[in-house]
Amino acid sequence: MILKVARLGHPIVRTRAREVTHEEIAGAEFQALVDSMIETMREYNGVGLAATQIHLSLQLAVLEVNGNPRYPEAEAVPLTVLVNPRLTILDDSRIVGWEGCLSIPDLRGAVPRYKRVRVQALGRRGEELDFEASDFHARVIQHETDHLRGEVYLDRLPDMHSLSHLAEFQRFVVDARARQS
Repeated sequence: MILKVARLGHPIVRTRAREVTHEEIAGAEFQALVDSMIETMREYNGVGLAATQIHLSLQLAVLEVNGNPRYPEAEAVPLTVLVNPRLTILDDSRIVGWEGCLSIPDLRGAVPRYKRVRVQALGRRGEELDFEASDFHARVIQHETDHLRGEVYLDRLPDMHSLSHLAEFQRFVVDARARQS
């Protein structure tokens, strides 16, 4: 089922999500929610979706990058379900990259993110996950875990000058890059 995405301005987008219990994870309702979040993310060509973005205060996010039209040059990221994720920064260097958000439609901004992070979380069935992510994969995870703290990528912009409407971003950033290639 496709879920309604909360947009910036709705209080849930700025809400710190609560942890999910093992009992909740084991339930059929939670598993159906995960399926709906994956379907919603794919429907809107997202590379990640946090539960707060679909009006639920749960520390739950899904992510996947596989030939995404919004990020055509991005490296593949397997479908991942993160429950109660915790990040550890493994590399203090930051990489600036363009981000958008399903909760902030039609805008893009250049956001600095840590290059490499360690992720500790529970998976879809409550199994323990512990892995490292770098580059775009790390960016997506940081973006989604920000949502679980009530933060959005706009909060990370060092200045607002990079903030662009999607049509102008396409015209002046993406197309300009293509002409330079």
